[in-house]
Amino acid sequence: MQTNTPAPPHKPKLLVLELWGLGDLAMASPFLQAASKKFEVTILAKEYAHDLQKRFWPDAKVITWNSPWTAFRDKYKVWQWPWKTLWKMMQGLRGENFDFAVSARWDPRDHVFMWLTGARQRFGFPRLRSGLFLTQAKNAKPPRHRYEHWKEMGALLGLVLPEQRELSLRQIPGDRKIVIHTGASLALRVWPLDRFKKLATHLREKNLEVSIACDSSQREWWLNNGEPNVVTARNVSELIHLLDSAKVFIGNDSGPGHLAAICGTPTFTIFGPALPEMIAPIHPESQWIEGKACEFKPCKDSCRFSVPHCLHDVSEQEVAVQVDVFLQQLDRTRTLR
Repeated sequence: MQTNTPAPPHKPKLLVLELWGLGDLAMASPFLQAASKKFEVTILAKEYAHDLQKRFWPDAKVITWNSPWTAFRDKYKVWQWPWKTLWKMMQGLRGENFDFAVSARWDPRDHVFMWLTGARQRFGFPRLRSGLFLTQAKNAKPPRHRYEHWKEMGALLGLVLPEQRELSLRQIPGDRKIVIHTGASLALRVWPLDRFKKLATHLREKNLEVSIACDSSQREWWLNNGEPNVVTARNVSELIHLLDSAKVFIGNDSGPGHLAAICGTPTFTIFGPALPEMIAPIHPESQWIEGKACEFKPCKDSCRFSVPHCLHDVSEQEVAVQVDVFLQQLDRTRTLR
């Protein structure tokens, strides 16, 4: 006798907005992984979301878009926005008939956009009366870490995300080395390259294997300063491959550091204008050195001074001392496991 196999239950459709940087998308990964078990997830993000999807949340659908309000320059010149493209994107999303939409940012533009997509339930943190466009608004007070924002949005959706200190982020087995990445999307977040070089020399003098990686704009400097094997990843997939070889990651407050964390690699971050309690990489064993005090911190896209003193006044000696402690602690904890 033939029996009919019941169809799998329909998953509600969830639209997730994370329109900003690589690091922001990396910190959203535990949420996306949890959400994919309960929802049919569509993530609206920049192009590199495809590279993260393959590794971290393969069940999610990716729609890529560079939203005009996330540009580094002229984001507030709304008369220059690509309104036809914006309208076309919104209309396409309306056709998806989303049951839910969520943004973990205090961004009224996200909230208006979610409302325009026609999503029936819209979750977010209201700002400037943007709660008018949300069906469930969650108030939050700074400073709060970005992961905690996603954790609270998850709770509204019935998802239970672990505490950050309890995240399970596993490394791919293999040989391990220290990867120092000297790049960042913004110049005011780049610690001086000559200090990174001195830090690498310090670690190599301890017989530690160190690999240097950098942005394409920094490659010539490293080649001219005696680093012939410097690695410059051409895309996020190549960067993930590099980070999979890392025992630890050392670098700036940047996307590669956040990506290293979700690859399971403990990170040491040299902070400048940002606040670690808001945006440190989410690996439970990650550490950092905080930038020097400044009355204007936290800064975002620009600095009021000719150089970001909060970062440039952090010496290589200070960093070397804390990196040594960081490595010693990792050796102790991993020996005990």
